Amino acid sequence: MTSQALRPQPHFPEQDTQPFWDATKRHELVYQTCNDCSNVIFFPSRHCTACGGANTTWNVSKGEGEVYTFSVVMQSRHPAFKDLGAYAVAYVDLDEGFRIMTNIVGVGNPIEEIQCGMRVKLVWEDQGDGQVSLPMFEPA
Repeated sequence: MTSQALRPQPHFPEQDTQPFWDATKRHELVYQTCNDCSNVIFFPSRHCTACGGANTTWNVSKGEGEVYTFSVVMQSRHPAFKDLGAYAVAYVDLDEGFRIMTNIVGVGNPIEEIQCGMRVKLVWEDQGDGQVSLPMFEPA
C-alpha cells in the first residue's frame, strides 16, 4: 500500500527507536523483551520499562491482534490526511503482548465496519523514498 501524500516522519537518525524504523523498511514489526525480567517492551526503548535493565532482545511480531479501542477522524486539514475522508485511529493489542497506536485500513466505512475486539492483521504503508514504512492493520 502506498500513500499519495507523505505522512509526518520521525527525524532521523533517531537513537532510541532506530532499530524499529530500520525494521519497518523490511516490513517487520519489531518489539523488545527484557532478558532479565521477561517484560514485553513497546514503544522501543534503551531499557526495560519494568525493571530498568538494558539487557533486551528484539523480536519480530506475527502482526496479528485485536482492536482495543478506536476513533474515527472525520476530517483533517493536514495535507497528508485531508483527502482520506473518514479514517480510523486505533490501539491494537498484538498477540505477543504489546499495544500499538495505528490506523485501521481496508474498510469501506470505518464507523460501521470496525469494532472493539475485532481481529486484525498487519499491512504496510510505504512512505516516500522508502525511508520508512508504517505498520497499519486491516480486518483479519
